[in-house]
Formats: sequence, structure tokens, C-alpha cells
Amino acid sequence: MSIEFVLINRSDMACIVPLLMELDPHIPKATIESRLALMVEQGYECVGIYDAGELIGICGIWVLVKYYVGRHLEPDNVYLRAAYQGQGIGAALQSWLEALAKSRDCDALELNCYVANTSGCEFWESVGYKRLGVHYQKILRVAT
Repeated sequence: MSIEFVLINRSDMACIVPLLMELDPHIPKATIESRLALMVEQGYECVGIYDAGELIGICGIWVLVKYYVGRHLEPDNVYLRAAYQGQGIGAALQSWLEALAKSRDCDALELNCYVANTSGCEFWESVGYKRLGVHYQKILRVAT
């Protein structure tokens, strides 16, 4: 195994669509593609996780500023194919993200993880994140 973390060029962002479809199979491909294009316009970046050149995982990132935490890096849409889970890749990604956040003058890292994703919550807590609250959502319009 030869794992590498690489920021994907904006022009190559379509390469993450198949993994986003694995992450959320109920969302139509066209919807993912159109939303991804808007996200990139708004500053979304993505770290590709590669094994010998094959894309095996993704971690979206946002750099944001909020009054209560300051400038921070937010991992988003983190996904690693099942065959690669439990091999220390997530911990290595976390270290890579911390270094990136420091290089971008961030004060913290902050993320959302669904409460139903118990293994995800356990992972993030194991690498130093603290559970601060609950993420709420109110749907105003059903996407097509």
C-alpha cells in the first residue's frame, strides 16, 4: 500500500463524483455534479486519498471563519472505501489535515458527523475532536 494525500485541482474535481455517489447513493448523479460545481465556486476544496495512483477516498475541506472559533479548517464529505478502513489511513489523514490547517493559519479544525454514524463519531473523538453540539436541518424544498 502506497497512500498519498493530494489536493485535487479545481479542474479535476469531477473525479470525486463516483465516491460522492458511494457516500450518498440516494442523491442523483446530476444533482451531485451541479452542487459540486457550486461548492467549488464557493471555495470548496478536496483532498484525494490515493493508493498507488488509484483514488480510494476523499475529504472535502473548507476554510471558514466563525466568531466563536476563528479561522478554521472544516473536513467535509469524508469517505474512504471499505477495503481501506481500519488501516490507519484516517489517522494519517487527520495529521495531514492538521498540518494543512496550520500552514493556512487556522486556529482550529471543526466538523460535522451524523450521530447515527457511531463509528465515525468514535473515530473523530479518537483523534482529538470534542463533541460540542447537534447538527440540525430543516428542509425547505425537496431537491430533484
